[in-house]
Amino acid sequence: MAETGRHTHTTSGRRSQNTYVDGNTVRKIQEVPQKREYRQPEHSARKKNAKPEFTPRQQVTRQSKPLSRETRRNRAKASNMNRNFAIFLAALGIVIVFCSINYLRLKTECTSKRNQLASLETQLAELKEDNDAYESQVTSNIDLERIRKIAIGRLGMKYPSNQQTETYTTEGGSYVRQYQDVTGK
Repeated sequence: MAETGRHTHTTSGRRSQNTYVDGNTVRKIQEVPQKREYRQPEHSARKKNAKPEFTPRQQVTRQSKPLSRETRRNRAKASNMNRNFAIFLAALGIVIVFCSINYLRLKTECTSKRNQLASLETQLAELKEDNDAYESQVTSNIDLERIRKIAIGRLGMKYPSNQQTETYTTEGGSYVRQYQDVTGK
């Protein structure tokens, strides 16, 4: 018996040490349940009772018996459905393969177009840099003071007076179109 360390009182009033009262503080010991017999499910029992499958030799002997018209018709329908279904699956497979190939071709074409676009953008950026470099080179070589002296000295040009100057305002546009000759006044 297990020792619990609890003291129990006896009817005589004396304490007995280390006694155990069954069911008092500890659960009762559970017994191991008896083994149950395994019952097979109905479908496996049916398989055992069913006739064994025929081997090809047995099928030949079995088919030698005349089949009814309805049986032959049902077998023909089943084989036709199987053929039709196989044809449908083959056609579906061909369509899927065709769509996959077409998708891969389009994806490859799209990737090549992106690469071509990136190279063209790189060329454009290089051309803009070259253009800006040429423009700064041309503008740095121009001496505006020399041009003014030639215009006033050789060509007889003058600065305009206040009466010759006209001012205009533009509404939202950054340029002005000239529809007639300005000097023809």
